[in-house]
Amino acid sequence: MPLIPPDWNPCATLEPLHLPWLTAAGLELAVLRLDALDPLVSGNKWFKLAPYLARAADEGAEGIMSLGGAHSNHLHALAAAGMRFGFPTVGLLRGEPLDTPTVRDLQRFGMTLHWLGYGGYRARHQPGFWEPWLQRYPRLQPVPEGAGGLPGAQGCAELVGMVRGQLARLGWDDYHSLWTAVGTGTTLVGLVLGEDGRHPVMGALAVPPDHGVAEQVRAMLASAGRADQGYQLIDASRGGFARLDAELARFLLDSERQGGLALEPLYTAKALLAIHDEAQAGRIPAGSRLVLLHTGGLQGRRALQASLAQLAG
Repeated sequence: MPLIPPDWNPCATLEPLHLPWLTAAGLELAVLRLDALDPLVSGNKWFKLAPYLARAADEGAEGIMSLGGAHSNHLHALAAAGMRFGFPTVGLLRGEPLDTPTVRDLQRFGMTLHWLGYGGYRARHQPGFWEPWLQRYPRLQPVPEGAGGLPGAQGCAELVGMVRGQLARLGWDDYHSLWTAVGTGTTLVGLVLGEDGRHPVMGALAVPPDHGVAEQVRAMLASAGRADQGYQLIDASRGGFARLDAELARFLLDSERQGGLALEPLYTAKALLAIHDEAQAGRIPAGSRLVLLHTGGLQGRRALQASLAQLAG
């Protein structure tokens, strides 16, 4: 039967984060707790996915197929949503079969998995990539990796209103900049659309600058009919996607202990470290109030816990 869009409109809380280095720099920071949105459909993933579910319903599709790796937060949220709201899901995975906590969850949630190898996965941007999969699953709607693209960005635009609606509860009348980790640029573009020039959006790149994110951001903004402005990209990748090092591991664990906020190392911890480094370099004026999106992804940390502890010593 055709997919029915879920009637689910979750709202994340905006909470202050207190850390010694923020106090020393004269900064206030509030975190939009998308990680606490839901135990399974967590982070920014739902907001990127919801417009694609609506499109699938409009086109009479019964379910969704998409792409990701063996630790993919996107596939994890998609599979969990499919289990909860009763639509089939298919995951096309990078590389050879791996046994990870994420993969075990995908199977438990009922997602059908296909491992593409590395060459097969690289072909995802080639014309005609989806044709054999649409022949195999003609009733499923294909969704880009990470639910990237303008529809996903438009779904994230509402996060800005979510922030603004909670400022009074913090005793704030405004904030100076909005920060997020950046993988594909989709969430960043959504925030730029939502801000509409009110505040600068700062994107901490979780992937190296040569991965084409800047070009993707410009293309999405052009598709939305918006000027290429209102944001800044900062390299926070530590030299590569999923690249961990001792400094990042110690910063993550120290921040968790001092601030009581669980972090994951690939996105939000790198964004928080970028804020720290920008503050230490004097590029964020004292007295600034900052908002950071916690984009979730804590499920993926399970496979990295031992590495973090070893790196941190």
